[in-house]
Amino acid sequence: MNHAPSADVSVRIAWADDADAIAGVQVRTWREVYAGVVPLDALPSDPAPVADAWRASLGRPADARHRVLVALERNRVTGFVLTGPASDPDVDPVADGELGELTLDPDERGKGHGSRLLQAAVDTLAADRFTRAVTWVIASDDDRRRFLTEAGWAADGAHRELDLDGSGTTVVKQVRLHTAIG
Repeated sequence: MNHAPSADVSVRIAWADDADAIAGVQVRTWREVYAGVVPLDALPSDPAPVADAWRASLGRPADARHRVLVALERNRVTGFVLTGPASDPDVDPVADGELGELTLDPDERGKGHGSRLLQAAVDTLAADRFTRAVTWVIASDDDRRRFLTEAGWAADGAHRELDLDGSGTTVVKQVRLHTAIG
């Protein structure tokens, strides 16, 4: 009987040592995800300063409920997700948790890492006693919205426009999705 080897995949809390890998995934992914939405020169191209920011953030989280989870294949970071209390003015920061960012390396899509990350994030938010989760997605990102709605998330009617450079020339339209957890 021939058994295909199963991939060594997991999700865990990020360590400061993961900063370089997280920054690399973020810089590569943003250049793809935001292509056509944001001018590429507005996005970081060098992961080094991004990694420095991650190291500082991972070393001193703002709140015990602010977490970074990483998806791994063997010991290689394939994606990450941020969780914490929701910060929108119309939500309850005690009951509502937020996925601040769910980022998966473009070369790692379709392998289950995103689903594992999403499930681990929801489990983490539930363990932190949140009863609802929210996240913002780019209005034109049909793939991301489909991924989340297939996992049980739905639009809650909230929308916003982010002015990324402060001049009004780089505006990203987003919609908020939510799901019950816990």
